[in-house]
Amino acid sequence: MNIEQLLGSQTAKNGFQNEDDIVAKFNNWKSDEDAQKWLIIMQYDIAKIEYVKALKLNGFKTDVQIQVTIKLSGAIDAQNLQVKLVSNPKGFNQIDKRWVDKYVEMWNIPNDIVSILKRYTGEIQPTISNPQDKRRMFANEFSHTEQTQILKWLNENKSLIVSDILKGRGQFAAEWTLVAQKLKESSRWILKPMNYCLNYFGNGEVEITPRGNFKIARITMQRKGGDGGRITANMLQFKINPAELFDKA
Repeated sequence: MNIEQLLGSQTAKNGFQNEDDIVAKFNNWKSDEDAQKWLIIMQYDIAKIEYVKALKLNGFKTDVQIQVTIKLSGAIDAQNLQVKLVSNPKGFNQIDKRWVDKYVEMWNIPNDIVSILKRYTGEIQPTISNPQDKRRMFANEFSHTEQTQILKWLNENKSLIVSDILKGRGQFAAEWTLVAQKLKESSRWILKPMNYCLNYFGNGEVEITPRGNFKIARITMQRKGGDGGRITANMLQFKINPAELFDKA
């Protein structure tokens, strides 16, 4: 099977539940058909591979690093793989979550935008009377001027934001996204280059949704919420639906 035949979604003969299963499949690549297909998509010639070693990582955008040794040359090539596991067609997945101040450090956010974001998440109390939620403000509750300010800032910094929350930076920035979906009677997967994902999820309008959240193309930016009322509910999070990639296959 060539790379063109593999670029669409594929049915998995044996489902996988987590990153450990992905690591095991790569490490068993000689007899694992899925792993062989993944390596072909990554543009390796299976006949020229001598050794594959997969490692699980924590705390990075990359979940699994695959080290491939090529026969004769002995050269070792590394691929950084991000794994997204979903269990239904609308499997929304948190891709980044931090306190607003952490994003300030990353993106040099100006004070007026910081104030909007912290009132949006609830780190700062609402500055309007009778807010929809006494703990925080929704995007559509800010003044027209403030809505214009933050939409302008998000538009101007969209490329940086999308790259950081999807791909990450540095040695362990993700180069590939593997989406694995386990449904009631079957499993399927799709493997796409990160640049494809950056374009798919990040190419579009920046807007305020009817529910009062922010959308950056196909990425939702919202207050984390939940957490049993703990202070961490006031963090800012970004979410996507990785299962959408199956519809584009």
